[in-house]
Amino acid sequence: MSSTPISESPAATNFDGSKHSNEATFRLLVESVQDYAIFRLDKNGIITTWNLGAQRLKGYTAEEAIGQHFSIFYPPEQIKRGWPGEELRQALTAGRYGEEGWRVRKDGSSFWASIVISVIRDASGEVTGFAKVTRDMTDRRRLEELEASSRRMSEFLATLGHELRNPLAPIRNAVGVLNQQKALDFELVRRTSVLLDRQVTHMTRLVDDLLDAGRITTGKIRIAMAPVKIQDVIEAALEASRPLVDCKAHVFEVQIPSEPIYVQADLTRLIQVVTNLLDNACKYTPPGGRIRLEGFTEQRSVAIRVADTGRGIDPQCLNSIFDLFVQEKDRLGMKDEGGLGIGLTLARSLVEMHSGRIEVQSEGKGRGSVFTVWLPAVVHKAEPAQREEPADDAEGHVLKILVVDDNKDSADSMSLLLQMRGHIARIAYCGADAIDVARQLQPDLVLLDLSMPGITGFEALPRIREVVRNEQLVAAAMSGFGQEEDKQRTQAVGFDMHLTKPVFSPELDSVIAAVITRIYEGRA
Repeated sequence: MSSTPISESPAATNFDGSKHSNEATFRLLVESVQDYAIFRLDKNGIITTWNLGAQRLKGYTAEEAIGQHFSIFYPPEQIKRGWPGEELRQALTAGRYGEEGWRVRKDGSSFWASIVISVIRDASGEVTGFAKVTRDMTDRRRLEELEASSRRMSEFLATLGHELRNPLAPIRNAVGVLNQQKALDFELVRRTSVLLDRQVTHMTRLVDDLLDAGRITTGKIRIAMAPVKIQDVIEAALEASRPLVDCKAHVFEVQIPSEPIYVQADLTRLIQVVTNLLDNACKYTPPGGRIRLEGFTEQRSVAIRVADTGRGIDPQCLNSIFDLFVQEKDRLGMKDEGGLGIGLTLARSLVEMHSGRIEVQSEGKGRGSVFTVWLPAVVHKAEPAQREEPADDAEGHVLKILVVDDNKDSADSMSLLLQMRGHIARIAYCGADAIDVARQLQPDLVLLDLSMPGITGFEALPRIREVVRNEQLVAAAMSGFGQEEDKQRTQAVGFDMHLTKPVFSPELDSVIAAVITRIYEGRA
């Protein structure tokens, strides 16, 4: 449709050579059109003509529509902000206005409309009204959304497969190296174990981020707020990101005040935020580049800032990098640093759940990036409760531990790990066997998988407690499900602890320390 305003002339010629008015010509053309709503407005937006297509699309008869203001077709929020009048103003300025957006039918149902408004002028150039054409594009929009969703899902699944295979390759190689050893080489074993630990940690964080993204989009993430020292958050995040920093030999600077700074936060989630920002800086900063981590206060806010000298961000991408599954592509169109495009989305969502905000700045490609997390400062500082440590003479204490898991490799490797720590470990590969082994072993600690065929961990727990003559028995659930409701469920049925697979050494050590502490407290 031309952008030239429609002009009216006194008369037009029919095909038979006779004369008729423009009004008659307009009606003749539009009355037969049923796929488009075509109607006219006066200078104030009042409907003056109405075709069958408009009646079919919008649900109003000509008698109901003519004389009404055309804003009756707009959602309430658009009417409140004066959008119908703005469309007419823009049409007057440019001669024509077009857009796509939601419109409302007589029955209250919504449809996605493509609209064009053209200015009508008389022979002297005076504005007499507007011509408006509306088309229902709901089906096209739905198809486009399905195609876009399918495309994004296909891209995401391909990325997911790629990212999960990346750590699997070095894990498989490391296993091959260990299998080919002809003589025990302690240095080789140490290097291989560091590699395995780094890759398993990376894979676990990929899965955790993916699960957390699902929880955020469904509103299932819960945070437990308490006074948290920023220095503790930064220290833990640095420890988690250290392997990636060391791998690229970055120059790392940390600047935080010696005076404790507190915020009201969920410690685990805030560590996750800072870790994601550090990982992002490491990924997009070339080897030898500089990364700076700062913590400071400004007025009534606490800031954590991660700055790097990496490849920077195109100004056009600054508003989209926090969107789910979005990653800025390089000039060849490839996401050259991997990842699922989830980390920054999680960081922003978690920060906002803490009543904070996250900002990003970059001067462009090759100019580095700066991410700043702003959180409300705690007015009344309170020192967090200190974690109790087991008694000094707990070191060297030998525990009897029962490992129950239907995954044989998982159970065997956990048992081996416990034995290497000097404990007595027995294995059961099903719930029924677990009850028999528990009767014989009389364990101090049971690591019990929940999802097993036959007798589940939930069903096995009370029966294990019945046969174990140890009131201080600690039962820890082991599960791939680690949401807050999962932990509440295991606690409700009698588990003392909940471990989310894979269980890392610090978590295992913490459980063992808690068991030893309970034993010593029971003897006191």
